[in-house]
Amino acid sequence: MYLNKAFLYGNLTRDPEIRALPSGQQVASFSVATNRTFKNKEGQKQDAVEYHNVVAFGRLADLIGQYMKKGRPIFVEGRIQTRSWEKDGEKKYRTEIVVENFQFGPSAVGGGGGGDDSPAPSKGGNSSSNSGLGKDDDIAYPAEEISPDDIPF
Repeated sequence: MYLNKAFLYGNLTRDPEIRALPSGQQVASFSVATNRTFKNKEGQKQDAVEYHNVVAFGRLADLIGQYMKKGRPIFVEGRIQTRSWEKDGEKKYRTEIVVENFQFGPSAVGGGGGGDDSPAPSKGGNSSSNSGLGKDDDIAYPAEEISPDDIPF
């Protein structure tokens, strides 16, 4: 079995760029910055930033283009894809994450994260989890207890 899956949680480095394909389908292109903290050989704390090119199509592109702005956090689930093309006789390559699912990150109180402070709708796809919930009382837990016998595996 083969697996090509990428999970990113980071901040947008620029506003999403929305275009339309000749078929009329929407495409959103943006980049996400992720941070990693580690200790070097001397024991000093170091930070490293990675920048990831991300592309979304269709309804996902519409939602991202409408609600996401530079600096806002986002969780992206997708696959890694490398495209190639020729320009002026030179072969060019671009590796990007193609969005299959995403969630909006928490919105900043006071408007510091860009966009409005109202809760944005959840992501596209087949999951029904809410994004941006910061309080446990916003989550609807089942009333009945779950028995280990109820679990199918």
